[in-house]
Amino acid sequence: MSYIEEMFSLKGKTAVVVGGAGELCGAMAEALALAGAEVVLVGLDFDQEKADLRLKKIEAAGGKGYFIVADVTSRDVLQKLLAEVVKRSGKCDILINGAGINSATPFLEIPEDEYDRIFKVNVKATVLACQVFGKYFIDNNIAASIINMGSMSGVTPLSRVFTYSMTKAAIHNISKNLAREWATKNIRVNIVVPGFFPAEQNRKVLTPERVDQIMGHTPMKRFGESKELGAATLLLASNNASSFITGAEIIIDGGYAAMTI
Repeated sequence: MSYIEEMFSLKGKTAVVVGGAGELCGAMAEALALAGAEVVLVGLDFDQEKADLRLKKIEAAGGKGYFIVADVTSRDVLQKLLAEVVKRSGKCDILINGAGINSATPFLEIPEDEYDRIFKVNVKATVLACQVFGKYFIDNNIAASIINMGSMSGVTPLSRVFTYSMTKAAIHNISKNLAREWATKNIRVNIVVPGFFPAEQNRKVLTPERVDQIMGHTPMKRFGESKELGAATLLLASNNASSFITGAEIIIDGGYAAMTI
């Protein structure tokens, strides 16, 4: 095995990818599968078709995986999800928390039910998954990697997406807290921070005016492509490649965060 293969190979690993039927997390799951991991895509009933298409791509490239329907905002459902993964795959080593929804409702008009729904999906689901899978990792002495999906709006608040920005700031905070808490338990917790990647959850807020503003603040003058999240995912998932990386925010944004005026 070459040095590169040794650093980034995930053979024998199992990765659970919450949101794996989506565009961004699906691409991350595909990268994990091509590195040798068995990937478990997790989504809702209506994600079945997209998950099947992603799994066909993975299998055509020599990878393997399967799809599980689960509402990850429920602790009981997450416990059942973990039990099914352990039964089918033998264990779990990697958890990616990518469930997320967005809204562009003006601040003074945000209804309570929308606020509660976005926090439930974006924050509660991640916290519960970290609790359920974290306990499993600790109890079984597994050197694990947890990768939580952050956002540039969790670093610096973006206009028009008030509730989403609050939830992503919370994800950055809890991830760093857990990285510190579990550092001596061989569990690494990191944050992937995409810049602007067109995906299902943000297409409705990408108006022509908004796109012009984004391009004016992005040195590379383009959106990111989902496949460009793959290398960062492999880095953070591999215990060999990132054995001393925890609590990190890996920003993938075409220079957006480096831009002022």
